[in-house]
Amino acid sequence: MVYLFLADGFEEIEALTPVDLLRRAGVAVTTVGVTGKTVTGSHGITVAADVSAEEAMAALHNGEAIEMIVLPGGMPGAATLDASEVVDTFIDAAEKANAYIAAICAAPMILGKRGLLNGKKATCFPGFEENLHGAEYVSTHTVTDGRHITGQAMGAATEFALALVKALKGEGAAEELRAAVFA
Repeated sequence: MVYLFLADGFEEIEALTPVDLLRRAGVAVTTVGVTGKTVTGSHGITVAADVSAEEAMAALHNGEAIEMIVLPGGMPGAATLDASEVVDTFIDAAEKANAYIAAICAAPMILGKRGLLNGKKATCFPGFEENLHGAEYVSTHTVTDGRHITGQAMGAATEFALALVKALKGEGAAEELRAAVFA
């Protein structure tokens, strides 16, 4: 299962583009409302999360396997995710399961602060580089380094989402989807 976490103030395109493209590729994605099942993005768009944080925790404790977790940016959404014990629990579980951990825009700071990018290449929204503790900052739309995938900003959301598809379904699936999206 792929879990994508939402908190009030999330960047809508950075969250919904990965959900859309992963689902188009046949990947099961569950959106988790960290601040409630109804979550409002940084531009006033309100979405209904698939599950609450409590429901996600129950699924995790009941043995639900994690393939990937995705952390969108936007402020104050990324800061709220950074402070969330639920997100911490899922990051720990993803690390233990050798699952992918993906973050875009301001959200790579969450991974950097936890030392998960130490010795890896990563990108983030310009101005957040100091939070990528131990990482080599790369100024590009997306960076995949092992099981960590980072994206730069809202304008990179489609490339970021395609990198997630590639990680889970292979390059062929990502290229097929790219051709359909950019037709």
